[in-house]
Amino acid sequence: MADTIETLLKETRTFKPPADFKRRAAVRSAAIYRQASNGRLRFWASQARELEWMKRWHKVLDWKPPHAKWFVGGKLNASVNCLDRHVRTAKRNQVALLWEGEPGDRRAITYWELYREVNRFANVLKGLGVKKRDRVAIYLPMIPEAVVAMLACARIGAPHSVVFGGFSAESLKDRINDAQVRVLITADYGHRRGRRVELKQNADDAVAGCPSIEHVVVVQRDRVDTKEASAVAMKPGRDHWYHDLMREAKPSCKPAVMDAEDMLFILYTSGTTGKPKGIVHTTGGYLTQALATTRLVFDLRDDDVFWCTADVGWVTGHSYIVYGPLAAGVTCVMYEGTPDWPDKDRFWDIVERYGVTVFYTAPTAIRTFMKWGAEYPKQHDLSTLRLLGTVGEPINPEAWMWYHRHIGRRKCPIVDTWWQTETGGIMITPLPGVTTTKPGSATVPFPGIDATLLDDDGNEIKTGGGFLAITSPWPGMLRTIYGDDKRYRDTYWSKWPDIYFPGDGAKRDEDGYLWILGRVDDVLNVAGHRIGSMEVESALVDHPAVAEAAVVGKPHELKGQALSAFVILRSGYAFSDGLANELKQHVAKKIGAIARPDDIIFSADLPKTRSGKIMRRLLKDIASGRALGDVTTLADPNVVATLKKKYEGTE
Repeated sequence: MADTIETLLKETRTFKPPADFKRRAAVRSAAIYRQASNGRLRFWASQARELEWMKRWHKVLDWKPPHAKWFVGGKLNASVNCLDRHVRTAKRNQVALLWEGEPGDRRAITYWELYREVNRFANVLKGLGVKKRDRVAIYLPMIPEAVVAMLACARIGAPHSVVFGGFSAESLKDRINDAQVRVLITADYGHRRGRRVELKQNADDAVAGCPSIEHVVVVQRDRVDTKEASAVAMKPGRDHWYHDLMREAKPSCKPAVMDAEDMLFILYTSGTTGKPKGIVHTTGGYLTQALATTRLVFDLRDDDVFWCTADVGWVTGHSYIVYGPLAAGVTCVMYEGTPDWPDKDRFWDIVERYGVTVFYTAPTAIRTFMKWGAEYPKQHDLSTLRLLGTVGEPINPEAWMWYHRHIGRRKCPIVDTWWQTETGGIMITPLPGVTTTKPGSATVPFPGIDATLLDDDGNEIKTGGGFLAITSPWPGMLRTIYGDDKRYRDTYWSKWPDIYFPGDGAKRDEDGYLWILGRVDDVLNVAGHRIGSMEVESALVDHPAVAEAAVVGKPHELKGQALSAFVILRSGYAFSDGLANELKQHVAKKIGAIARPDDIIFSADLPKTRSGKIMRRLLKDIASGRALGDVTTLADPNVVATLKKKYEGTE
């Protein structure tokens, strides 16, 4: 990124909420912060009352660190809150999803139509033997059936595990086996940059190593002729076409009565070890925070057209395409493809055609738009936009200002949001009708969230740099890591007693605003996707040529961070560009294309301490082109100099 941390913290530009925006905003007074601070549990109870409950809770919070139970005794169903309560009103004929496929196919699905589809698929799942608490995996492109599948699982009380369609067969297999999934929902293929993504083939490769799978449901992405459909490999008795099952299913399914603490979904995220973590979210608290933040951060109104550009395979898609916006009863845009197909104005064409009013995307995308040039958004009428948002990683001021000028046309507030898979919903953010924003700062915690900065000893830092910490439980928080509560405790709760450590560093300025600086552990943020360095290292060492590997992040103008892999080869293998490309492809096959390293640097050795620990700090310095840090603890300081020359191409 063009902006350094030093530049970031010297940022002095401020932007007050526009007067006309503030007049109509859902939150127009900073009093909401005082009210939440003076009665945090009362505040969250008031937000929970925006949902429809089958039975009201008798206790807001039961906190036995590090385990929280929210809305104890309460009963509800997530699909009822996203669908049933709207179809009883005039919203039944309002469009819920404005969907567009990459090839240009389009569907507008009303709340009533979505309700009937979800009920049908809930009955399909029950017909396949899925019961309450059985896990279901979803491996689909960005098509409406992904939303249908998620809400159908919620309707019958079967926790879903959505796996991003860009992940490899190996990654899918690992997630299915960890959750002991009974049914997998996939598609014959998806579309990406004009090419077919063969999801069913990946699914078959994965399921070959998944003994728990009993059924695979296959969505036909394009309604094609029988001849092409017959070319898709279907295993009799195990594989079923989605449309065949739906044809026979009834459009009415009684919703399961779910306890507030019943599991809603598992979503896997990267950790500092090679094994992904299955983050567990439950129903009542998660839905409360998803709805509250959707309503108040995005200032949503009944006539809004909301577009979150994330994939449902990530938590952003869960919270701000499916559960939050649909619980709020608004119209959402859902797009399958990339922003540059068939040309670099695809996003702006969609904004113009559908009249998008609230737009939520990643800094990586914004930096890419900057690179392509302002002429692309200038070709389109973006006057319907009234609010912009960013998510996934810290945004640099340069990108923030470009977004403000060229997409918001200097009139739209920008909500720069910080949160993560584990938090379930937005944690640090401006409120657009209240908060004066600063380019590059996520500003202050959402009402009812206790976020601060601490030093190693747990002392609060009023101004300056430190570790981001959440000091009180919040409704959308993860409840555990699936099947591994010890890892949950060790990963998130061991740095300070009874305080959640999200793994990010941050600074606080004199106005109390927070500036997120990124990960302080070995989890890297590449284009908004969290990738564990150990995952990539494990994939590299899996290749027969590799004896040892160390993976670090380096600054990248568009992606924020890119991956650099330092590799030691086994005896009998020689350095070559061909082998470097083979290793990159191997990582992509094991994990997915998002984890493919930008650089493979071959070396005879790696910088290690005298105790044998790899000094990743020095590798980061080399990959980033920075001056090298202290090498006095190295077993062989000459290794660093050799690597630096090799990386710079001077050897």
